Amino acid sequence: MALGKIKRDQWLEMNRQMNDGNTLYLASRSPRRVELLSQLGWRCLVIPADIDETPHEHESAEAYVARLAQEKARTACLGLGVNPSKPVLAADTTVALDGLLLGKPVDDDDARRMLTSLSGSRHQVHTAVALVFNHKMALALSCTHVEMMVLSEAQIEAYIASGESRDKAGSYAIQGLAGAWIKRIEGSYSGVMGLPLYETAALLREQGWAVL
Repeated sequence: MALGKIKRDQWLEMNRQMNDGNTLYLASRSPRRVELLSQLGWRCLVIPADIDETPHEHESAEAYVARLAQEKARTACLGLGVNPSKPVLAADTTVALDGLLLGKPVDDDDARRMLTSLSGSRHQVHTAVALVFNHKMALALSCTHVEMMVLSEAQIEAYIASGESRDKAGSYAIQGLAGAWIKRIEGSYSGVMGLPLYETAALLREQGWAVL
């Protein structure tokens, strides 16, 4: 086994031991967020929070994700009871291009429109993380600048046919096939995936939870 793999496994085991028995409620169905939280050694109980995600008129990307993350956290808390014994975490992600919000596509035509507009662009991916524990809500924001290569019509069509564009903000997943299109990013890779780990770990530490 490679030395790097051994060190990584040791680090993950150390983090899991620090959080032994600690589990949080995740107000999201996203398997990507479950996977990212597992990197911090946390187990998740998924409590989906279904809310209206329609943007308000003239709402900025930052304000939009902050509002939705907090609403999801509140909705999950209401479903769990007055004061959940474990932290409740929610997040929301959107893509912004020249002030236009690009959320999850409603269908393949919508995905095609988004990918065409993002082709050759420098855009932003905004993610907000809300954490509730002991009646207190804390919020963290992440903004990452992403530069995407110019895409051909054939590339866009093949990507849509793969099904990866579905249920993704901006109609692409940086951790998937679309990673080959990203020339550079400035900010948080995990934030583009849907949960910025640095900001999430900081929120947990602020609430007194052990994070390496």
